[in-house]
Amino acid sequence: MSNTTLDSNGYDMVVFTAPSGAGKTTIVKHLLKKYPEQLSFSISATTRPKRENEVKQKDYYFLSPEEFKQKAADGEFIEYEEVYEDRYYGTLKSEIDRIKAQGKKVVFDIEVNGAQNIKDKYGDRCLVIFVKPPSFRILIQRLTKRGTETPKSLEKRIRRIKKELLFVNTFDLVLLNDKLEITLAEAEQIMESHVLGTKQ
Repeated sequence: MSNTTLDSNGYDMVVFTAPSGAGKTTIVKHLLKKYPEQLSFSISATTRPKRENEVKQKDYYFLSPEEFKQKAADGEFIEYEEVYEDRYYGTLKSEIDRIKAQGKKVVFDIEVNGAQNIKDKYGDRCLVIFVKPPSFRILIQRLTKRGTETPKSLEKRIRRIKKELLFVNTFDLVLLNDKLEITLAEAEQIMESHVLGTKQ
């Protein structure tokens, strides 16, 4: 785990970002389960098809490309991106309002460009953590084992991953996800030291 000098007074928002398969979703789910009274998940909107194990309005807001584009035109997103052709992801303003009304900290699990956009918008209120895989080879193995990609879509993801890995040192913290147990413990330490303010 590496970092710049961080504010220890607590952040309003924490973003976990990484290439697909690096493990950011596993880390986020663990933290939400451990700190349910303090943290709440910002549910992203997407136009990609729902996977078998996913739940609508819990994992994502699943929208058609037309619905997504209309919300974008109406200014309903804080940030959004067309990751692949007609495959959009974005953060709705209503999500931030919903979580703030609960008096909780906002946790994001988003793409690298989206993370950069949120950091640019909220600055020192937002802590961005890049989840780094042990190696490029292991990351591709993880993606392949998922079985959710066609050869063509996997090729697209690999091209994108190569670009996203270039951003590894541009955010506030780098969290290496090699051994999951250690990674989760380090993620808890980050939360308690810099977001929740429970550890000095």
